[in-house]
Amino acid sequence: MLTLFHSPLLPGCRKIRLMLKEKNLPHQLKVEDFWLRRFEFFALNPAGDVPVLLTEKNQPIVSAYAIAEYLDETFPEVQFFGNSPNERAEVRRLVDWFDGKFDREVTQLVLFEKLYKRLMGYGEPSSEAIRAGKKNILYHLDYIAHLLSSRNWLAGEYLTLADISAAAPLSSLDYLGDVPWEQYPSVKEWYALIKCRPAFRELLEDRVQGFRPPDHYTDPDF
Repeated sequence: MLTLFHSPLLPGCRKIRLMLKEKNLPHQLKVEDFWLRRFEFFALNPAGDVPVLLTEKNQPIVSAYAIAEYLDETFPEVQFFGNSPNERAEVRRLVDWFDGKFDREVTQLVLFEKLYKRLMGYGEPSSEAIRAGKKNILYHLDYIAHLLSSRNWLAGEYLTLADISAAAPLSSLDYLGDVPWEQYPSVKEWYALIKCRPAFRELLEDRVQGFRPPDHYTDPDF
């Protein structure tokens, strides 16, 4: 059975959990408090971060992108990278956008400061960083709305890893109540379609001690 070492609200981990569920792959989850720097975990991933997927032969696959490609290549019955070279290129472009640009400009400035900084014992959150992240998210939501103005899904006409890569960090930020959904009705509608999928239900059950999500967090019809 596949084993995923993860942290519940980290977007990269959530992305892989969604893929595993969408592909209907039997797996077990192991929460890894990566900031504790366990020697046994470093033996799996010298970088010391999550997600890490252990294959059925106990081989570690490290990093969300590498895991995503491994899952699509190893279990191709349900594909998330597109069906043509152009589609795959667009999916990869958008995955890079959300894994890189969105993470730097929003996730690290809000999720890390408000939640993981406290969990890791790194002191008080930076209000300046949080304000910057909340300002930056508006630009990214504008871009998502722009994509959806001419497409059914972010990369085209069907759900791909681009949608999952965007929904994962948005779901983590939504846990903190930091996504202004009402200003972006088309983005809210798109997210609701993903949120109501059976694969998403497990994510909505996640809880972090000391942090209570807003009432709409678990409501698929929010």
